Order: sequence, then C-alpha cells, then structure tokens
Amino acid sequence: MNLILFSDACEHISRTCRVIGFPKGNALLMGVGGSGRSSCCKLANYVLGFKLFQIEITKDYRIDKNWKEDMKKCLMQAGAQRLPTTFLLIDTQIIHDKMLEDMNGVLNTGDIPNL
Repeated sequence: MNLILFSDACEHISRTCRVIGFPKGNALLMGVGGSGRSSCCKLANYVLGFKLFQIEITKDYRIDKNWKEDMKKCLMQAGAQRLPTTFLLIDTQIIHDKMLEDMNGVLNTGDIPNL
C-alpha cells in the first residue's frame, strides 16, 4: 500500500514507537475522533514488530466472560510466551467501568485481581 505521511504524522509515529518500545512502555493517545490515533498506534506497532491484541466488541460481549478470556489470552501472550505485545483499547470499546479498573491494575502492578 502506498502511504503519504505528513511530517506531524511521522513525528507522532516515531514518538509512539519510542514510548511503547521501552520495557513496560505504555501510551495514552488523545485527540479528536478521526485524527488517526489508532492508525498511528498500529503503524508504530508494525514498525517495532510487536503483536497487536485488540478486543472485538459484539452485542453479546460480556465483561465477566469475554473480557476475562481476552485479558487472559493477552497476558499469556505477553508474559508466558514472551511476545512483545501491544494491547489496543479504543474508547468506544469501553462498555463497563470494570475494564478501566482492570487496565489500571495491569499498568500499576502488571496483574488483574481475580483473573
């Protein structure tokens, strides 16, 4: 695919690469809708050679079943299999406050209670 990137996009991608490339690196990308945050993250992820893990919300997605299974899968991939992994969570995918609590636990302690 041929891409044309303007200089600001290149700077954002390089910053994202630098931040998520650090050991235990994480980033919060903020901006108006349609500004390319997700694309920037995915491109930086590809440049670094990381595996991308993103949940898929369906109408029957349950926090107690599907979310826990997705988080187990992601943490096993990153921890047990030692694959450099990017977990991409978009604001429209947050359907319950428990998801934010779990993300806070992962960022603070590297663990999700009761998982």
